[in-house]
Amino acid sequence: MRMGVIDVGSNTVHLLVVDAFWGAHPIPASKHKVDLRLFDYMDEHGVINGEGVDRLLGFVRDCLEVADDYGVESLMGFATSAIRESPNGDEILDRIRAETGVELKVLAGADESRLTFLAARRWHGWSAGRIFLVDIGGGSLELASGIDEDPDVALSLPLGAGRLTREHLPGDPPKPAQIKKVRKLVRTEIARVVRDLNKVGAPDLYVGTSKTIRSLARLTGAAPSVEGIYTRRVLTRDSLKEALPQLAAMPQAKRADLPGVSITRSRQVLGGAMVVEAVMDLLDIEELVVCPWALREGVILQQLDLIPAP
Repeated sequence: MRMGVIDVGSNTVHLLVVDAFWGAHPIPASKHKVDLRLFDYMDEHGVINGEGVDRLLGFVRDCLEVADDYGVESLMGFATSAIRESPNGDEILDRIRAETGVELKVLAGADESRLTFLAARRWHGWSAGRIFLVDIGGGSLELASGIDEDPDVALSLPLGAGRLTREHLPGDPPKPAQIKKVRKLVRTEIARVVRDLNKVGAPDLYVGTSKTIRSLARLTGAAPSVEGIYTRRVLTRDSLKEALPQLAAMPQAKRADLPGVSITRSRQVLGGAMVVEAVMDLLDIEELVVCPWALREGVILQQLDLIPAP
């Protein structure tokens, strides 16, 4: 069966089309995305304005056309923190449902963490032992640890790269006082959950997912995407610590010249780097192995598990 998944994130909105078979891994057939950055359409109360809603609605309509072109039999959709936390999130979902027929499911933060962990577990396999997951999006940071496919602990913190940049790092580049304040905020939030993460057991493998972590790995020396998804890539704590002062001193335009950093991500890559570095520091992680599968794949894998055996 050909399946499609619409992922409404805080930064980008994706349609991923895969060929799905019982007992097999999902095979990507097509991708369609737009850098919508819903946070840019929010007011101080988190309400998404009319322009942002119209752009999201237009993309969902585009997704329906792409899905038809590719012969998608089953189309599902989900939304994460931007819609989840917006006061008019339910109104937006109702309008999308009424005008397109697409029902977007809002994922709770813990579910986002669990499904991303599922994707990492399936990618790395049982031989990886206990996995510790780090995933950072535009609106939230997900942390999970476990020995099985369902993690023993799955957490979501409001420390997304886009959120921190919008709310606390307005300068280009930010002032040292702003960076110092964000560093304290991030480390305080993460320190509160260190015990919950550590008490379930020592991990055998530390895994990082998300575009932000892939970008940080690339700008610190990991192989480019053209070398394929099966190439091993890592992000080390030492290389990230070394890169942070340079990122903090650079304006957005200069960051976009770095390997792995797109112009659309250049503004928030500093905030993302500060969060990932804090996680690695406070949890004593020397390196994160970059996993190409993340939340979208986790949603698909969960759905595939419901298909009866032939």
